[in-house]
Amino acid sequence: MLRKFGKLLGQQLCDAFANFEADDTSPVAVLYGVGGSFCSGFDILEMSTDEKEEISVDILMRPEGSVGPTRRQIKKPVVCGINGYCIANGLELALMCDLRVMEESAVLGFFNRRFGVPMLDGGTIRLPAMIGLSRALDLILTGRPVGSQEAHDIGLVNRIVPTGTALGNALELATCLAKFPQRALNHDRNSVYSGAFETSTFHQAVQNEVMYTSREIIEDMQNGIKWFNQTFEADTTHSWLKRDRSMADWDDEEVAAAAAQKEKQKQDEEVARVEADKQKLAEKAQKNSKKTEVKPADSSDQNIDSKEKPKEK
Repeated sequence: MLRKFGKLLGQQLCDAFANFEADDTSPVAVLYGVGGSFCSGFDILEMSTDEKEEISVDILMRPEGSVGPTRRQIKKPVVCGINGYCIANGLELALMCDLRVMEESAVLGFFNRRFGVPMLDGGTIRLPAMIGLSRALDLILTGRPVGSQEAHDIGLVNRIVPTGTALGNALELATCLAKFPQRALNHDRNSVYSGAFETSTFHQAVQNEVMYTSREIIEDMQNGIKWFNQTFEADTTHSWLKRDRSMADWDDEEVAAAAAQKEKQKQDEEVARVEADKQKLAEKAQKNSKKTEVKPADSSDQNIDSKEKPKEK
């Protein structure tokens, strides 16, 4: 998985999922973003030139989906490892997956809202079924960023993991699923989806999502991506691309990241302990200083002390 979708990647992903579904030796798939982010949606710069306007519309209207087979249910479980930014129709792709593992520093959001690009990859159907109508409308209409804790709290993701460990945790979760008897697992999975929305209703809803996209909406989208191109044409690294990270040696990197996090936690605990000790010492010193304050002598004591002792003869 790449950070941005070009015009060919969506079809390649459709082909990859078709091969996965036909492969009886592969019970579970894992989807992950190489290069620091899961997916920032379509490469708007590639779609924004005048000669590609019709091509961009054709891509959005693909029967299976613009960023993969998002307009249908995959026949077997898919686990998604979310790192960096997962936005626009990249987030719709993540919603297609059964389980989502999200790094604590990752960010979700329908950032396409600001460019006038409509949601056409099943997000308007899947998201309300996952988190409820009111929350779904909040995220869809505002296009605001969503952090990992909120995403987990509202049921948008299933696991929060340390930064740099999404792939390893997604693979571990997929391995657990693969160990179970698959016929019963897929039977129950299909039953869950049937309960959430009937298959016929889902397909009809997806068709409506596409059919409601008028020519005026397409024109707004084209204006939005033209503006994006004019604004960012000289900038190849946008604000949502957090970092660059190779997939090579991901397991070693995860071990190192986990060790670094554990060491940082240990240091934070030590700092907190030292601060607590300082506070206790300060409180103790304050109490002692109050006890040692010199009190004015009592007048009766002064009278006794002022009396002269009898002289010895």
